Amino acid sequence: MTALVSGLDSKVLVLNKLYTALRVVNARRAFTLLTRDVAEVISVEAGNYISYDLVTWADASEYQRAHEHEVHDWVTTPRLVIAVPKIIRLLGYDRFPREQVKLNRRNIYARDANQCQYCGKYYSTRELTLDHVVPRVQGGANSWTNLVCACVKCNAKKGGRTPAQARMTILRPAIKPKRNPAIALRLGSPKYQSWKAFLDEAYWTIELE
Repeated sequence: MTALVSGLDSKVLVLNKLYTALRVVNARRAFTLLTRDVAEVISVEAGNYISYDLVTWADASEYQRAHEHEVHDWVTTPRLVIAVPKIIRLLGYDRFPREQVKLNRRNIYARDANQCQYCGKYYSTRELTLDHVVPRVQGGANSWTNLVCACVKCNAKKGGRTPAQARMTILRPAIKPKRNPAIALRLGSPKYQSWKAFLDEAYWTIELE
């Protein structure tokens, strides 16, 4: 399927055949699984779970395009315009390999919701830095429990000291999230409300591709 106008970077929740959430993939990967007939679309409609294969989903997309265009992302090919499914379910195998949530700047900003962990104010990503709670000059490591968001002013004030040494209070303990923190931000969008029914913390240890 060759896209001309692409929604292929949109995010799709993947379930196993027991309807357990596994991970989030981009639409390109989701359509590949649908094309190979190893997955089906799951659509939450009036509180019911309706399943579609790729052909019937393409047919349903005609109605959605006319009546629900704004609640979907779209992929346009030379042959059709098709809605990006929000959820797919694997048919032939249960799971992807389990992965750890990556320690990176994007995920730390998402975990801390772009809030300086010292002054409590919210900033754009361009106005934030990462602070080592225990400074590297004192042996502090790059880890989930030692990195927090800090505004430039607070980071400069703290310097190479611990919060206690700088007489500063950290808002909340730094922790490693159980699931990709960007998922929580995405759930704030009405477009992804259908994911909530499947997000079980006991199983959700996956991350965005």
